[in-house]
Amino acid sequence: MSRERRSFPLPFAKMQGTGNDFVLLDGIKNNLDDLDLTATAKKLCDRRFGIGADQLLILLPSQKADFRMLIFNADGSQVQMCGNGIRCLAKYIWDGGLSGKETLEIETLAGIIKPMRKDGQVRVDMGVPQLEGRKIPVDLDGRVIDYPLKVEDAVFPVTCVSMGNPHAVIFIEGVDGFPLAHYGPLIENNPLFPERTNVEFVEVLGPREIKMRVWERGSGETLACGTGASASGVASALKGLTERSVKVRLRGGGLDIDWAGDGHLYMTGPAEEVFRGEILI
Repeated sequence: MSRERRSFPLPFAKMQGTGNDFVLLDGIKNNLDDLDLTATAKKLCDRRFGIGADQLLILLPSQKADFRMLIFNADGSQVQMCGNGIRCLAKYIWDGGLSGKETLEIETLAGIIKPMRKDGQVRVDMGVPQLEGRKIPVDLDGRVIDYPLKVEDAVFPVTCVSMGNPHAVIFIEGVDGFPLAHYGPLIENNPLFPERTNVEFVEVLGPREIKMRVWERGSGETLACGTGASASGVASALKGLTERSVKVRLRGGGLDIDWAGDGHLYMTGPAEEVFRGEILI
């Protein structure tokens, strides 16, 4: 006769960066070995039956960097990288006294990412954007700039970039009123994208400023996306619509994106701990 599994209290921190919100589990202070992380992400990120978040972040020790981060979407799918998430993870590490280093090395599925303190915010070296279609991945060869993607009755010129995860960037006018909830999932799941894709709709406000709404793969529309803002800055520069340094206006706030001369992209923005607690799991 099998025993009924007992619930136990699981400590967590609720974090947010430009409105992109996260539940963070500390696998350094707490043993998370028995957790099914896919099921846990679904439970904790549920806004009615759980804590509520866009994604679940897991902080772990690393054999090759200072720390390791795992990221799970609200639907339980695992992703390689999250720009707002890694800023929040760094904030948690510094505030908790887990490291005194001004620049951290965080192991992710997208490689080692380096967040650093800057003027009360967190600046992240996001690495070199990937522009080769098959490596994003997109089912096309070479750079994908203004590819005409037909979706129902519309044709969207998509520009594709990977920032450790895939993005399809589309430039439009009147982004605030665009029916993102309709077209976002259709583009996310289009066969052109073998691993699905994040979708950014972008309006150019000037040579150093853009406005963006995002449909995140596995999470739906969110108030912000750090890798999406980064990809949008790259795409706008590639198309000659802006300079290589831009302010990205998102529904949850602003991010500064700088595609530097060394090829690396740097993202700077806020990160905040909202509250801590325990949940029965």
